[in-house]
Amino acid sequence: MNFIINQISTGADTASAAASETTEGTLSILELIAGGGWYIMGPLGILSIIAVYIFIERFRAINQVVKSSTSFMEQVRTNVLNGNLEEAKGACRNDNSPYSRMIEKGINRIGKPMPDIAMAIESEGKLEVTKLEQSLSTEATIAGAAPMIGFLGTVIGMINTFHEMYSSGNSVELDQLSGGIMQAMVTTAAGLVIGIIAYLAYNILISRLDKVTFKMDELTVKFTDMLQEPA
Repeated sequence: MNFIINQISTGADTASAAASETTEGTLSILELIAGGGWYIMGPLGILSIIAVYIFIERFRAINQVVKSSTSFMEQVRTNVLNGNLEEAKGACRNDNSPYSRMIEKGINRIGKPMPDIAMAIESEGKLEVTKLEQSLSTEATIAGAAPMIGFLGTVIGMINTFHEMYSSGNSVELDQLSGGIMQAMVTTAAGLVIGIIAYLAYNILISRLDKVTFKMDELTVKFTDMLQEPA
């Protein structure tokens, strides 16, 4: 009986020691951030917040346009062919979307040469797309700048490591080098993660924006074809 109790006690001690080693060997997120240095991890943290905010805000704005209905075009077609231009403009204003504002610009040019009408629609379409592209350049900049800042932290960490090696001479200890090496690895990883996220977010937004521009081109063709139909 005493043998069994001793075995159980020994097993518990072994498990406790193993758990203690696992706990000591595991780094928390805060410890990793601290290991990277506040002067590198701070800017990277700010860039990550900006990147996430831009993605959420622009995705909602662009997605709202993507899901916009173009049913107003039926009213525009009917009213324009019947000569009721004011009613056609009213249908565009009631819809109040980038698509309708673009078509309204074309309605305002009815009576002028077709190239002028097409140019007016195209100009308004570019203006609406520019509004939707707001802050996308910032997202692209973060995608490129975050890894570079991370690599800067890597260089600083390695400089610190070699400085410790130089200062200690032949008596250098591993714990003296670990700080600089850890900073180098942590900042590189953080910069790459933020850069990858910002890059993916930018391309998702661009793909959604492409759908908007394609729809604008389609409506432009439909409107100009409608104006050239026989009376």
